[in-house]
Amino acid sequence: MREAATWHKQGPLHRRRWLVLLFTLGASAILCKLALWQWQRAAEKEAWLQQVAAAQQSAPLTLDRLDWREPERLDGTVLSGQVVWFRPYIWLLDNQGMEGEIGYDVIIPVRADDGTALTGTASSKEPLLLVNLGWIAAPVSRDQLPAPAIPSVLALDGLLRIKPGGLLLGQNIESGPYPNRIQSVRVPSLREQTGLPLADAIFYQKSSPFLYHYQHNVMPPEKHRAYALQWLGLAMVMLVGGLVLTRRGSS
Repeated sequence: MREAATWHKQGPLHRRRWLVLLFTLGASAILCKLALWQWQRAAEKEAWLQQVAAAQQSAPLTLDRLDWREPERLDGTVLSGQVVWFRPYIWLLDNQGMEGEIGYDVIIPVRADDGTALTGTASSKEPLLLVNLGWIAAPVSRDQLPAPAIPSVLALDGLLRIKPGGLLLGQNIESGPYPNRIQSVRVPSLREQTGLPLADAIFYQKSSPFLYHYQHNVMPPEKHRAYALQWLGLAMVMLVGGLVLTRRGSS
């Protein structure tokens, strides 16, 4: 009877101890996964920075020489050569700040200059490239859009980035005549709207009638490793603390 009563009293304690142990192991595993993810991100950033540095030292490529079958290899590539604006498409990337003023980034599709007149018909199998021409100030009224003067021919000078994107709240593309206002450079939605064979990339043009303001928004590898060590330290604290509580509960 006494043994049964003792077991009855210790039953809830055993259950709590197991719950603490399971919670500790689960939380520690999640923190370890976060640490591993940050460490992998550091390796990816390091590889990307090396790729960009190598591209900066290599001779620039022209648009018609890009191999889009492996787009990841093109990230950070320096381009040159003459391209033509694929009329009439102009997109204005909303909410872009420049020296405390809000405006738009001017984005157009281009293709390699093959000496033919280019209008709104995509006859070539080669993908069109989105080019960010830079910043333009916004009018006072939100109901008005700037009317950027786009050069018909452009000499590429800048950096290629693949798979652009960004924060999107609400509708991305506003309908109406060009220029169209967009909230984020999402190539699949632009393809769907226009039917154009757009490459999933964007080129940041330095020399244009607009203001160039692109910067690498890349967290350095060292910071990722520091975060990884922090997550790993939290995992160790969680694991040791949970084991101590479990042992105290059993004594």
